[in-house]
Amino acid sequence: MLQTWRWFGPRDLTKLEHVRQAGATGIVSALHHVTSGAVWTPEEIARRQQEIETLPDGRPSGLHWAVVESLVVSEDVKQQKGDYRAHFANYRESLHNLKQAGIDTICYNFMPVIDWTRTNLRWPLPSGGTAMRFDYVEFAAFDIHLLQRPGASDDFPEAVVAAADEIFARMDDADQKALIDNVVAGLPGANENLSLSDVRDLLAAYDNTSAEQLRRHLTDFLGEVVPTAEELGMRLCCHPDDPPFALLGLPRIMSTKEDYQLALDAVPSPANGMTFCSGSLGARPDNDLVDIVRTFAPKIHFVHLRNVTRQSDEITGSFFEDEHLSGQADMVAIVAELLIEEKRRREEGRADHQIPMRPDHGQDIVDDLGRSGQPGYPTIGRLKGLAELRGVMAALAATHPSLV
Repeated sequence: MLQTWRWFGPRDLTKLEHVRQAGATGIVSALHHVTSGAVWTPEEIARRQQEIETLPDGRPSGLHWAVVESLVVSEDVKQQKGDYRAHFANYRESLHNLKQAGIDTICYNFMPVIDWTRTNLRWPLPSGGTAMRFDYVEFAAFDIHLLQRPGASDDFPEAVVAAADEIFARMDDADQKALIDNVVAGLPGANENLSLSDVRDLLAAYDNTSAEQLRRHLTDFLGEVVPTAEELGMRLCCHPDDPPFALLGLPRIMSTKEDYQLALDAVPSPANGMTFCSGSLGARPDNDLVDIVRTFAPKIHFVHLRNVTRQSDEITGSFFEDEHLSGQADMVAIVAELLIEEKRRREEGRADHQIPMRPDHGQDIVDDLGRSGQPGYPTIGRLKGLAELRGVMAALAATHPSLV
C-alpha cells in the first residue's frame, strides 16, 4: 500500500521533515482555508503542492500530494438550499483543477454539521499516554444539560439519561467548559470559537431532514459529480460517519455496510467508491470490518487504519482510540484483505492497484504530550502506528510472498 500521512499545512506542528523520517511518501491534505462550496483554483492547489514538495531550506522533500482529504461538501449541498446548484458546478471545476495537478483520489464525507465527535481529546491511559475518547453518558450530559437541545432526553435510554444527570450534577464550570470545547472541536468553524447558540442554529437547519431525504441529497450530489470524476479518471471515496450512529438528532447515512451498498449502487461507477476507516466503522459492534473490506474491495480507494476499543456492547456506546494493533479490529486480517485486493488489481492491470493508506489517529505519547497538536494527530503516536502497520505488511509479505 502507498504509505501516506495527513498534513494540515504549514501551521501543522508535524513538519514535513518528520513525515520523511516516518517513512511515508504520500501526503494527505486539503485547502482548509477555502470556504466550502467555493472553487479550488489552480493557483491555490499549486501553492499547496509547492509547500508539500519543498522543505523550509528549499530542498525537495521527496513527498507528493497523493490524496485530498477533504474536498468539503457544503451544508447547502447536504440540505439542497441556497447556492447548492452553484456548489455542484464548483465541485466539478475543482475536480478538473485537481486532475490537472495530477491528484486523482478525493476523500469527502456526507455528515451533517459534525465531522467527528469526542468528549475527551486527551483521556489519560494507564501507560501515561493519552487518547481521544467518546463517552456516551458524557455526551448525553452535553446534549441534555449544556446544549439543552429540545427533545434530547428522548434520544437516550432512561439509564443513560439518569447517569448523565448524575455526571452533570458533579460538574463545575471548568468541567462544563472542557466538555463543550471537546465536543465543539469536531464542528465546522470550531477554530472560530462557536458558541452553544451557534451550534443550536446549525442543528436547527436539519430539524425537518430525515435520513431518507439526506440519502436522496447524497445520491443527487453523486449524480452531479461522479460522471465528471469518471471522465477524468479520478476516484471519489466517501468517509464513514464518526461515530457511526445518530447524534444530536441528526440523520446518519454512512454508518454501516448497508449504507455503503445503497450509496455505491445509487450511482454505479468506478469513480464512486469508499474510504475504508477501520476506526469509524469499528465503533459499531455490528460492523464486521473484514467482511466490509471483502465486499467493497474493488471500490476501496483510500484507507484509514486505526483501532478503537468499545467500552459497551450497545450500537451506540462509549469507545476510545486504542493502539493500532491493540483495539478490537483484527488489523492483521484487514491488512491481509487489502493486500489481496492490491494483488488482484495488479493482475487486472489497474492503474490504481496501489491503495493509499494512512495511519489514522493514534495515542499521544512521548513528545506528543503537552504539544497541543491537532487532536487525534500526534506525531510520535502516528509514527508508532505506521511502524506497527509496516511490520504487519512485512510479516504478511514474508509468509505469503504471492501478495507482493
